[in-house]
Amino acid sequence: HVQLVESGGGSVQAGGSLRLSCATLRLIGNLNRYCMAWFRQALGKEREGIAYFYTGDGSTSYADSVKGRFTISRDNTKNTVYLQMNSLKPEDTAMFYCAADLVWAGSRDCFSRRDFKYWGQGTQVTVS
Repeated sequence: HVQLVESGGGSVQAGGSLRLSCATLRLIGNLNRYCMAWFRQALGKEREGIAYFYTGDGSTSYADSVKGRFTISRDNTKNTVYLQMNSLKPEDTAMFYCAADLVWAGSRDCFSRRDFKYWGQGTQVTVS
């Protein structure tokens, strides 16, 4: 069965960096039609999508709150999606989740998606 396994979370001081990894195991279907995303959920707040990667053309999209500071990328050889987080702020503190799903209408479908079929278990990021 499909599995997404996140790693790389931890505690960091404001201004620091972290790189999250999401190993994508046993994805099925056309791998060039996948939307890969990172979401986060802070305590008492709703889960928000912050970074999206469409495998069809490698295009990306970011929430305004992280634009210019976070970068989503994918290493096909390792079946892994990354989230490089720089200039971290205390308000970035949250549980971070990776998500994946097949999309049929290209990057536009990917970047507007909020419901995903596959989710990881989450990794905590704390910025102080």
